[in-house]
Amino acid sequence: MLHRMKDLEGYTIAAVDGVIGHVKDFYFDDESWVIRYLIVQTGQWLSHRCVLISPIAINQPNWSEQSFPAAITQEQVKNSPSIDTDKPVSRQHEREYFGYYGYPHYWVGGSLWGWGVNPGMGLRSVRSERTATESGGADVENLAIDADENREGLPHDPHLRSGNEISSYDVHAEDGDIGHVQGILVDEKSWAIRYLVVNTSNWWLGHQVLIPPEWIVGVSWEDRKVLVSLSRHAVRASPPYAPGSRMGREEEARIYDHYRRPAYWAREVRLQNPEFRTIPAGSSVTTGRAPNASRHKQG
Repeated sequence: MLHRMKDLEGYTIAAVDGVIGHVKDFYFDDESWVIRYLIVQTGQWLSHRCVLISPIAINQPNWSEQSFPAAITQEQVKNSPSIDTDKPVSRQHEREYFGYYGYPHYWVGGSLWGWGVNPGMGLRSVRSERTATESGGADVENLAIDADENREGLPHDPHLRSGNEISSYDVHAEDGDIGHVQGILVDEKSWAIRYLVVNTSNWWLGHQVLIPPEWIVGVSWEDRKVLVSLSRHAVRASPPYAPGSRMGREEEARIYDHYRRPAYWAREVRLQNPEFRTIPAGSSVTTGRAPNASRHKQG
């Protein structure tokens, strides 16, 4: 199910032994467009300090109570590596953070979360490997190796951006302006950003449309602009989005069918099943072609 990112702000983060705080913002990876951290404003118990909580720690959300139960303790959060959320988060910070909590590195592997499309999959992989290690099997430490760091000797900094930052950015098609970012829709299982909600009122009064991030060809962070590989005509003829409406797979398929482009769920099926057969070009996007994930950033 998809949720508006803005609607998730203010949700309570409940540790196993008490409330940690409330969601203030999100950090997403601007290469894979996945939320990597929840920025949480803690309560008086931690001097209202802001901390980062990984979706890896989040259990099944309690939507009715607007709460994210987390498989961590207040003591763990209190002693966690201090990260200034007002400054860029480096890969070195992430390594320290992930090492402290014993999480697998999401940047190692070919899937959204390293070894799987959902954050919990990587953690289960580490636990399985740890069990195998204890019984004389695989070495769990190998799971933490970053091939890029070993090859070049220096860690790569991540591309983490604030969800609040990109809100209101202008959106430009191949042939002109089409509006601005009104919101972001997030997948509740994978924490992937599935769509930018684009308000086209600048030139098409009263309409909102959805644009998947895989169609973004560049983001100029300095100029606050998002560039997409679509024409204004195609956007104007696309299925409109009704704010607050529930987006099922049928509604999502209409968007991809309209643009005649492959859907994201086909790629995720292939990530989980390498033997998944590629459908010839020209077939319906709902039958299994993987999307072109290549994008170039600006700025």
